[in-house]
Amino acid sequence: MTSDTSAQFDSAIQACKDIFLAKMKDYGTAWRILRPESLTDQIYIKANRIRSIQGKGTHMVVEDEWPEFIGIINYAIIALIQLELGNNNEQTMDHAEVEKYYDKYAGEARSLMMDKNHDYDEAWRNMRVSSLTDIILMKLLRVKQIEDNKGKTFVSEGVDANYFDMINYAVFALIKLSELMETKK
Repeated sequence: MTSDTSAQFDSAIQACKDIFLAKMKDYGTAWRILRPESLTDQIYIKANRIRSIQGKGTHMVVEDEWPEFIGIINYAIIALIQLELGNNNEQTMDHAEVEKYYDKYAGEARSLMMDKNHDYDEAWRNMRVSSLTDIILMKLLRVKQIEDNKGKTFVSEGVDANYFDMINYAVFALIKLSELMETKK
């Protein structure tokens, strides 16, 4: 495993966290009202737009894939927070407390990534960004099925494991997109 992966992961997560915290200043914690199913659908919208852009090779809205992958990461972390705390009509939450939750789940995703990255020998580095997108969409469809089954699974991982995987695949996509931009310079 290259030592760059750890630093690249941290850099990507920091960029996501910076945007998350800035948006929290604008919007507060209005997301606390969202049910897990709504968060799954928000992530689906982001991932589907990425796939659409990749398939068409162009986009009409100014933003490209980059902010959509950031959105996937941030919404997945919000979903993990909501799974722990439950959705709540009381939308106000202390920003420092939210940041602690963000760091907790980003740290858990990082730890999982490091373990899996060791076992899979950084296979993601040889994957296409479009494949990472497809895997995120597959994970979303799995989550939707689990949600439709009221959270019951027979042999599969739960919703939280799929959110962690989405975070990590989206981080890998951000790293690959960053590397592509570097080679174009």
